[in-house]
Formats: sequence, C-alpha cells, structure tokens
Amino acid sequence: MNVALIGYGKMGKAIEGIIRNHNAAHSNHIHVVHKFSNSGTQLTVDQLKNVDVAIEFTTPLSAVDNIKLCLDAGVPVIVGSTGWYDRLDEVEQYCKEKNGSVLYAANFSIGVNIFFKINTLLAQMMQNQPQYTLSIEETHHTQKLDAPSGTAIKTAQLILQNWSHKTGWKLAPTQDSNAIPIIAHRVEHVPGTHVVSYESAVDGLQITHTAHSRDGFAEGAVTAAKWIVGKKGFFTMQDVLGL
Repeated sequence: MNVALIGYGKMGKAIEGIIRNHNAAHSNHIHVVHKFSNSGTQLTVDQLKNVDVAIEFTTPLSAVDNIKLCLDAGVPVIVGSTGWYDRLDEVEQYCKEKNGSVLYAANFSIGVNIFFKINTLLAQMMQNQPQYTLSIEETHHTQKLDAPSGTAIKTAQLILQNWSHKTGWKLAPTQDSNAIPIIAHRVEHVPGTHVVSYESAVDGLQITHTAHSRDGFAEGAVTAAKWIVGKKGFFTMQDVLGL
C-alpha cells in the first residue's frame, strides 16, 4: 500500500514511525511515497498518482483544499486536521459528487473513541438527573491552533444528542446558561487530555481520557488507512471500530 503524508509535522512523523514499526513486524509493507509540508501548498493531483491512500494532518485553513484535491485525484483520504467542521456538509457533498472516500475523525485514538461511546451512554443515563451541571475541559500543547479541540467539540455534540438540558456548547468563559462550557488550556508538551464533569451539590462524576503520547493517534490513523482502501463513502473512526 502506497501512502502520501499530507502534513509532515509532529503527527506526520509519528505516523511514519508507526508505519516503520508495522513494516518491521508484517510482510504486507506500507510505503510512504510522498511527504508534503504542513501547508500543502505544493500539492497537485499529478503528485498523487500511484498513491493508494493519503493521510492528512495539516491546519484548519488548508484541510478542506487538501481533501478536495485528494478527491479530485481519486485517492481515499484520512483526515486528522480539525477546525474545519463548519464546512463538513460541503466536503461530504463533494465526496459524493466525486464518488470518493473520506474518513475524518476529531481523534483517531482507540481510547478516545471509546471515550466518545461512554459519554454518549452516560448522557442518556444523566438525562433524568437535572441536579447535575455539566462541563468539558481539554488541555493540549501550545502548538495546537484551534480551541476548543475537535475532540472536545465532538464530545459535546454526542452529549447534546442524548442530553436535553443544554442546547449547544460555548468556549468558556461564557454567560450562556443554555450551553455546555468547554474550558480550553494550552500547555507545553501535553499531547491531550479531555475531562467530562457532572457536578451536583452532593457529588461529582468525571470521565477522563489522557493521551500519553501521539502514538495512539498515529496508530489509529494507520489503522483507518488500511481499513478504507477499496471503500467508497464518508466515514468516521466509529465505522472503523464498529462502535
């Protein structure tokens, strides 16, 4: 399988390391045939010839153009960039028009996707417990450009689908009593921590996911790349894991 890495920053290099480990342990080797910088400005359709799948980790500003270019080239694309989800419907429609393949995720970590599922179920359980107030807190490294994180936003969206006490989310601080507050911290050398808290006058309940390194994200992205080959459609990591 030939892979193009669109975005060769810390995540791109972590993915390359996971691929190297895969090749050392398996006979079905994955070949990184292209490595493009985070800006993606030099990327062309011709450069994606002989590529079986692209893995995109760049910036919110370049992600959509990169996705569309992959679709123009007929190359399935795994999208790890966040901060572009206000254009999600546009990208899904473009994917359908091109009969292409896109798999996006706010977070490719298997643990985080289980975290999503747990919070979906917990929100259903808490529906009839109005005495609890809810907040989401996320902490990432200072090089992460978007806030709140895509993982925090995805968590809020899943909760809102199953918990009717709020109608949306807002980046904290906020005075909107109808919104789930998302508190965002940027701290050096923190891969990512997310905490969902339900608090009442008598007790508190917290669900936490802590990433110890970028390897969990990278492993999930490589797993998604292997899964999507030969498939058509608009997918998420939940499809890969069957959650």
